Amino acid sequence: MFDFKGKRVVVCGGSRGIGRAIALGFAEGGAAVSICARGAGPLESTRAELAALGVKAHAASCDLGDGPAVKAYVAAAAEALGGIDVLVNNASGFGGPDTEEGWALGLSVDVMATVRATHTALPFLETSRGSILNVSSISGYRPSTRTPAYAAVKALLINYTSSQAAMYAPKGIRVNAVAPGSIEFPGGSWEARRTSDPKLYNSILGSIPFGRMGTPEEVANVALFLASPLAGWVTGQTVIVDGGQML
Repeated sequence: MFDFKGKRVVVCGGSRGIGRAIALGFAEGGAAVSICARGAGPLESTRAELAALGVKAHAASCDLGDGPAVKAYVAAAAEALGGIDVLVNNASGFGGPDTEEGWALGLSVDVMATVRATHTALPFLETSRGSILNVSSISGYRPSTRTPAYAAVKALLINYTSSQAAMYAPKGIRVNAVAPGSIEFPGGSWEARRTSDPKLYNSILGSIPFGRMGTPEEVANVALFLASPLAGWVTGQTVIVDGGQML
């Protein structure tokens, strides 16, 4: 287990799936954690799980596609935690198709929520000489005819992670990302597709050498490493966590 005692972590999009696993991982390591999401039920449930680990747990409802709301949430989280040591940008609008709506979702949530949360957290991260962890996807590394908008915004995040790392290194802030492959969890899209679109589900499953989907915890473990002192000389990197899916 990583030791994050005394650290203050903000997870944008932290109530379900990968975000929840990351938030719980930090809390298990002793960090104070703030999470946000739109759905009140999962948000409160995850907040209770965090608090049960004996750490300070803050949660607030936030539409990550709403610019002023993102800025207000990050500021409130910093106040509740007494600062920010780690910012996790796990927002996704899942805007996949090549349509106006698909692009609008991807740009407003995946991209601009990351930009806005980072800008708001920056003064706190400068003080703590903290780190940023962005969540991209292996979709950002290859063309996609099924979800071109989603793939494009995830590619943008990979590039932006490198740019952030170069911009913020003089301030003592590290910036890295993870690029998960297909991850399955209760209530997630791949669990739903197992029955709603078994042809697609089985096609993706067949592309993974280990013969299974990944778990949120497997992605969280890499995220925790990148935010830990063990990765103190790592910045500007996007680590693929896909069980060999891209192979």
